[in-house]
Parts: sequence; structure tokens; C-alpha cells
Amino acid sequence: MTVFSNLAEAGLGGIPGTYNLVRSFLNVRVPASSPGLDDGLVDGVPVWALIYYCLRCGDLEAACEAARQAGPGLGDIHTLLQEVNSSADHRLSPQTENLVRIQYRRSVRQSSDPFKRAVYCVLAACDPQEEHSEIATSLDDYLWLKLCQVREEESGDSLTLTGLQILLTEEYGEAHFNASEQPLLYFQVLYLTGQFETAIDFLFRTGDPLSVHAVHIALALFEVNLIQLPQSIQAPLISREAADKPASRRLNLARLVMLYVKHFESTDPKEALQYFYFLREMKGGKSDNLFMSCVGELVLESREFDLLLGQLMSDGSRTPGLVDKFGDLVDTGKIIEFVASDSEERGLLEDAVQLYDLAKKYNKVVQLLNKLLSQVISSPPIAESVRERVRKQAINIARRYRNLGVSGGQEASATLFLMLDLATFFDFYHEAQHALALDTIDKIKLIPLRQADVDHRVSGFRVLEDGVRRNIPDILLATMTILHNQYQDQAHQSIREKARALITYAGMIPYKLPGDTSARLVQMEVLIS
Repeated sequence: MTVFSNLAEAGLGGIPGTYNLVRSFLNVRVPASSPGLDDGLVDGVPVWALIYYCLRCGDLEAACEAARQAGPGLGDIHTLLQEVNSSADHRLSPQTENLVRIQYRRSVRQSSDPFKRAVYCVLAACDPQEEHSEIATSLDDYLWLKLCQVREEESGDSLTLTGLQILLTEEYGEAHFNASEQPLLYFQVLYLTGQFETAIDFLFRTGDPLSVHAVHIALALFEVNLIQLPQSIQAPLISREAADKPASRRLNLARLVMLYVKHFESTDPKEALQYFYFLREMKGGKSDNLFMSCVGELVLESREFDLLLGQLMSDGSRTPGLVDKFGDLVDTGKIIEFVASDSEERGLLEDAVQLYDLAKKYNKVVQLLNKLLSQVISSPPIAESVRERVRKQAINIARRYRNLGVSGGQEASATLFLMLDLATFFDFYHEAQHALALDTIDKIKLIPLRQADVDHRVSGFRVLEDGVRRNIPDILLATMTILHNQYQDQAHQSIREKARALITYAGMIPYKLPGDTSARLVQMEVLIS
């Protein structure tokens, strides 16, 4: 803008290239009459300023041309620039650097030309402590000059990258750069000096609207292995380990992603899944990798089972979910099993049934259905209740398994059908359809209604699953209540025999009935007798 806003003064001409552009820039910014400049002019502009700004533009060939145009008087600097331009790392050899530094200390340091001093410092890192405030008038200029003087070896007057990082973050810090008012400026300071972890942490801490950019920059750097991670995902967002260099920090990318995603994971699980995918190689959580753990949390939080993991069809097949979109990069089957197991551990058994069903773990499905049914079958059949929801789920699954010819295990499947029959019995009981209820419990052959069946039913009790056994007290009470009501309507000897069979059975089974259950059974049997 400086040149093109002052074309007449700049005298750009029609020849493209860095050399002519810098010369035109200097015509505007550093006139030939500027005091204190050494070694004359080249093409009407100060020679050291021309060389410096060519270097600042990153054009070594243009800088070499400027030195060549200056003639024999700058033959030494022309030789140095040619060596830098021809070397693989664009640096002077250590021997040459030492010679240049000696020359700088003897004479160049006392020069009144700030551009001359800057050129020597850029080429040979002569005086890292010099701020060059006359020409480094912007942050970009300051950082460029400092980074040009960074060297790997540590010596008394050298500037290492670690030393520069400590200077900027600890000696100067956020307050010096007015980071609260100029967050992007301070982020630039950190980022351009290789402090990626600290830069991302700072940007994320600034909150909206910059925190979102911190996350995406972190993910981009992580994908190209430029982010240091802590040993544990439980570490703070930014941390340092004992073996790290003084200015080095580690960024807990997993924590960063989860902090960001929590704001929308329940409302937009599809988007959240894309971010969790970046954690697929990390260990942690309840699974082999963090991606699976996060997907498990996401599924349970959003309850978007069908969207994320796929939907089970009537033929037993599963339609692809969003997780399947990652193809062979993830094992959807393992993820479904993990989420199912996690749900079971949390006591979310209804969800676990649905997920195990999706994973084709039929035995587990039937076992959990039996457990769920055992907890609710004796309750009244109220619409939309847990009992009705579980019962409906069990009926649908049992019917589908039968049609597909799959088994959840012989004993467990038998128990499932027994539970469903018992649910029917309790339906009739609560609806006061006593005859149907009594007929149902008689057909189930679980408890005796005749004295001759007592021993056989007691023997059968020993092989019942625990879920069925826990319901025996309620079954006995319901059946005895039915008999008591029938006896009140019509006293009959057969009713007394049925009641006596129940009491005998209750006393013989190897199961301690609750005290109030035994008392009520005896009381009703006495009333019948």
C-alpha cells in the first residue's frame, strides 16, 4: 500500500520483482537524504536499507543483487549473502558466523546505520539482546528479527528458541502485550514462536467468539503431529511434565474437544461425532480407545440410538448409522457392544436390551429382559408405565426371535416365556378377572392348586431362575386372594383344597417368604377353612 498509494514518489517503473519493489518502497519511507546511513546509495536508495528489506521479504537473490550493485566496497557482505543463498539451510557456516560476529563487535556495533547492524544480526545472530527499535516498529518485524537470530546451540550470547519463548511468555507475558484487549496479537506471538499448546490454551480461554477457532487449530496441528499431549487424559487442559523444556507445555486435546462438544452434543450428535473421531488413537475412558468411550457417552446422552448406531429391521438386519460412515476406520460392532455394556453397568437395562439386540447378543438380551420383567410383572398394568414398556419390548423381541429362528439360550428363553405368562396372570388378577387368572396360573404349572402336585412343584422350584423365585411371594398372595374372593362368593370344598395346597407349598419351598406374606397367606387360608 505504501508504494501504490504514492506511485509518483515511489517511481516503481515497469520491471517486476522484489528488488524494484523494495527500491520504490525506500523512495517513500527512507529517502536518500536520511541521516546516519553508511556506504552510500544504490539506485538512489540507501544500500543497507535495500539489503535489509530484501532479506525481510525473504528474497536472498534480491539482497545479493543489491550488494553486488554496491560494488567492491560491500564485497564482503555480497560474499556472505551468496553463501547463505547457496547453503541448504540458508545459514552461514559456524566458522563464518564466528568471524562475522567478531567483525560486528569490533566495528559494526558502533555504526549509526540501524539497517547495517540489523543485516549483520540477521545473517550471523550477532547481538540477540539488541531490540532494533529503530526499524522493528511492528510485532511482525520484531519476531522476524528475533527468529532469524535463534540458534540451536546454547552459549553466553546466543538466543535459543526456548530462550525466546521464555522471554515472550514469562518476562513479557500477557500484560506486556495487552492480551485482554488484543487477544489475536498475543496469540500470534505464541503461535509464531512455536508455542502451539500455550497459544491454543490462551485462545480457548478468551471465550466466544475465538474459542471455536482454538479447537479447530488444535485439531489441525494434532493431525500433523505438532501438538504435545500429556500422558493422561485426566491432566489439566495445559500442563508441563518433569522432563519437558522450561517453556514447553502439553495440551490435553481430549479435554479441549470434550469441553467444546458438551455445548451441542445432546442437540447435534451428528456434529459431535465428527469431533470425537479425532480421539480414536487415544487411550482412556472405559474402552480401548477414547473415541469409543465418547461415542458411548454421546449415545446415552442424546439417546439417538437409531441415528448413531443404526436401526434394527424386522428381518434382523441393521441399517447403517452415522458411526458406520467412518467405514473400516472404526468397528461399529465393537462400539455397539461397548455402549450396551456401559449401559448395563449404569443400570440402564432397557437401553442395554436395545443395544445388545442391535449387536446380535441374543443371550444377553433375553437375560436382561428376564431381569427387567422380574422387577415389574406383579405391578398393575398401567398405560405408559415401565411395566408395560418392558412387557411390550419383551413380546416384540420374543416374537422376532421365534420368526428368525434365533435363540437366547434354552433356559433363559424358557424363563422369558414364563415371565410373559406370569405378566398375563397378573393382568387378569389386577383386572379382577379371577377365573381367567386362576386358569392361567394353573396352566403355567408353577405353583400347586392340588395337593397331589405339591411335591412336584416344590422340586420344580429348585430349578427356577432367581427372577422367578423373587416373584413367588406375590404370586402366592395373588392366587390366595383370588381363592379367598371366590370362597366368599361361593364356599366350596375345592377352594379349600387349593388354599391348603398353596400353604403346604409355601412351607416346603427352600425360600424364606417375607413375614407379612406368610401371615397374610395363613390368615386367608384360615378364613377359607
